[in-house]
Amino acid sequence: MRILLVEDETYIAEAIAHVLKKNRYSVDLAFNGEDGLDNGLTGIYDMIVLDIMLPKLDGLRVLEQLRANGIETPVILLTARGETEDKVRGLDNGADDYLAKPFHTDELLARLRALGRRKTEWLKDGILKCGDLELDPLALSLRCGSETIQLPLKESQLLELLMLRKNMVTSKELIIEKIWGSDTDAEENRVEMYISFLRKKIGQLESNAAIQTIRNAGYVLKP
Repeated sequence: MRILLVEDETYIAEAIAHVLKKNRYSVDLAFNGEDGLDNGLTGIYDMIVLDIMLPKLDGLRVLEQLRANGIETPVILLTARGETEDKVRGLDNGADDYLAKPFHTDELLARLRALGRRKTEWLKDGILKCGDLELDPLALSLRCGSETIQLPLKESQLLELLMLRKNMVTSKELIIEKIWGSDTDAEENRVEMYISFLRKKIGQLESNAAIQTIRNAGYVLKP
């Protein structure tokens, strides 16, 4: 699971990141609101831990901009103890949970696990759709009308990413980072190969959805 931690106090951010990495989370750090927003808008994160008191752009504005741009990544807000107004505004603007500072890292880990379970429960009943295509990410199955085919894991993950970002351009760099990870040696031709595999299967199903290539930018899934 990949987490974006947006916290301007460097020693706190690094301490939290250390604990998260020990618990097998992949963590990226941002130390101000503008960088946090830029990172969050990529859509590559499974969770975002977001401090409210940030330089350049406060956490509530970051949250508002993320939700306004269609980013539905679960967000845990870090608030000052007793700041009820901030908690209410955050929840009203799309935060999924909050923690009051100071907090114990065990509590943060517990809340991350809870949000992860919530996401899994949603996926058990939820099917991602684009046009007449229906993807079940847990069963690795793709359906169009009465026809269903099985997808290999990477193809399912790639199509899931494109469906979550449907009508948005997704770059090859973002696909590599999200599907293969930032430490991979995968190159852009691997993305092209997997896009080709998916196009053939979507064509096999005679779907009205299509993966379009946007020159020098990436790919976009449209119904």
